Amino acid sequence: MKYVHIESQSELEEFCQSLADAPEIGFDTEFVAEFTYRPQLCLIQVAAGSRLAVIDTLKVDDVTPFWRALAEPGHETIVHAGREELCFCLDAIGQRPHQLVDVQLAAGLVTNDYPAGYGALNQRLLGKRVPKGETRTDWRKRPLTKRQLDYAISDVEHLTTIYDKLKGMLAKHDRLGWLDEEMQAWQEDIEASRTRKRWRRVSGSGNLSPASLSIVRELWLWRDSEAERRDCPPRKILRDDLIVELAKRRRAGVSNVKAIRGMERGDLRPHLGAISECIERALAMPPEELPRNGSERQPSQWNMLTQYLGAALTSVCRDAQVATSLVATTADIRELIAWQVGHDDDTPKPALMQGWRAEIVGDRLARLLTGELSIRIANFQAEQPFSFEPSS
Repeated sequence: MKYVHIESQSELEEFCQSLADAPEIGFDTEFVAEFTYRPQLCLIQVAAGSRLAVIDTLKVDDVTPFWRALAEPGHETIVHAGREELCFCLDAIGQRPHQLVDVQLAAGLVTNDYPAGYGALNQRLLGKRVPKGETRTDWRKRPLTKRQLDYAISDVEHLTTIYDKLKGMLAKHDRLGWLDEEMQAWQEDIEASRTRKRWRRVSGSGNLSPASLSIVRELWLWRDSEAERRDCPPRKILRDDLIVELAKRRRAGVSNVKAIRGMERGDLRPHLGAISECIERALAMPPEELPRNGSERQPSQWNMLTQYLGAALTSVCRDAQVATSLVATTADIRELIAWQVGHDDDTPKPALMQGWRAEIVGDRLARLLTGELSIRIANFQAEQPFSFEPSS
């Protein structure tokens, strides 16, 4: 395949000017996330019509013209599993790529497969195989070999063709509006997650008391700030399991902190005082300001209802050719049950009762809960054994 390898500012600016008339711009990135606070962008691969390019972001002085070109109106921007791609653009210019479409999400709206890998989509939709030989490449090292560049460009070579195929399938099923709705929600969620403090994602903190959660929060905030200052992954500063252990013990003081196995590391020694101060701050917090786990104890029968609705959900999604894992999680089903049990006019609708999800499955699940609809096994040997019928 023919592509240009862009290594200078002038080459980049010339290429970006050529994108102005492209109706579709597909792109992917190669980055390394293991050694820095934020992923380090190493390459950008671009497909626009017959034009293919690999942009070496470690050699080009300023990649901003490319991100500006993506944000300009007049085209659709195509990615696969494009969370990081969106984040790179937001970091660079504070704007989204214009009309961003993720083929992984698009595929989940017309097949039972989500999240589908790029290779699987190539094989399924185009009958083509994607090379896998450079998946462990350190993309920071230079010079890059021709084999590495060929591998990188293969990630976008058929990206717009895949989207065109999926767009036809979506149009056939009248689901292009679903994709627009899903892409908007997906981008809003990613943008919101970038400003949320993610301390609740500390592994092992789910069942801690409010006082212990307060310690987790203070330690996470310190760790995140320190990691950003030193430009390294947060877990290199202080592991999650150590944060949780410190939170469980709820004892400030350098000697108490140091007594925990793992806290005696030499690189932690200069920070023991700061860690102790975090614990002290958390312990001094008034009870009304303590964080609490959002999960309330739910009636035991909800587990049975969740399994029942989960089976119904799978049946409906299989019949409609839409991926169950894209439509709803177990938490979404439990949210629907809680809403059905105790909502009033002011209660926000759960995700399953909004938009295309309500259209395809949410309304049906709600009617099952109220008894207006029932399920019977029509043919246990059939691929679709369930039948939904109005209750008599």
